[in-house]
Amino acid sequence: MVSESGADEADLFDSYANLRHIDPKIAEQLLKESKEIMDQLGIQFFIRQGTCLGAIRDKSFIPWDDDIDLGCVIGLDGLTEDMIPPVFDAFRDHGYYVNVESNDHWIAAGIMKSSTRIDLTFFHIIDDHIFHFPMIWMPVRFFSNLKEIECLGGNYLVPNPPEEYLESKYGPNWVTPKEYAYEKDIVDQVGKSSAVKVVPTQGQPSTTVRVLNQRDEIVKGAQVSVVGLDEESTNDDGRAEFSLPYEDFYALFIKFDDHEEVLYQELLSPGQSYVYRPDPSKKDGRLMVLSQEGQADS
Repeated sequence: MVSESGADEADLFDSYANLRHIDPKIAEQLLKESKEIMDQLGIQFFIRQGTCLGAIRDKSFIPWDDDIDLGCVIGLDGLTEDMIPPVFDAFRDHGYYVNVESNDHWIAAGIMKSSTRIDLTFFHIIDDHIFHFPMIWMPVRFFSNLKEIECLGGNYLVPNPPEEYLESKYGPNWVTPKEYAYEKDIVDQVGKSSAVKVVPTQGQPSTTVRVLNQRDEIVKGAQVSVVGLDEESTNDDGRAEFSLPYEDFYALFIKFDDHEEVLYQELLSPGQSYVYRPDPSKKDGRLMVLSQEGQADS
């Protein structure tokens, strides 16, 4: 089936770059349709991250959320890897655009329909944990005995106990709604989660981040952290260098002088060079901030 309007590659990547609040009525319909697809294939899933947070805390979708988060764990409830490709095919047959990425942590799909993104991730179990962005490692016990709740227009499974799961991701203040600045709470949780070492692929070229201030001047000694992986200071040319395991979305924390900012969602590739510029008018909630060096810098 050909994907419908609002369901193509351009829509998907625009949804990552530009925060678009979901329409609760459309989201409820797509969640119901997702359940029908998964039930027909005999695959158990759970709602997670912001979708779970809204269901438990607000009894609805979070008004400023930008996607629907669904998850499955490979190796639990009879799920095997060879059962996954038919899931993506089934979504395509229902008019969705599906983009699949994978690494040693997960097999994930960005799925678009009606200009609404579903993030469906099939997690690998690693040392009795599964990975949650950005480098938070959740005990597999949260997902081995899922809890069914009535929410979001139907009955859906959530990690169990949901309150402990949400605190692991969003911190002890998860019960307080925050449209902005919640990213710092999540980044703070990375250091508290059980450490599962991420090893960069041998031979990967270095990735650099060059830090500029509001006057477009290079910043020496700025603290740049790829959250959960490494922390470096910028050199005399304003660059910090990292080894990344693969192309993926990462969270970064940048601090210099009296300025600090969490970049919660940045697409980084090994071997690429990026430039950071602060925006004095907005310090919270910026997405896809970094530009590739040479494209937007002089």
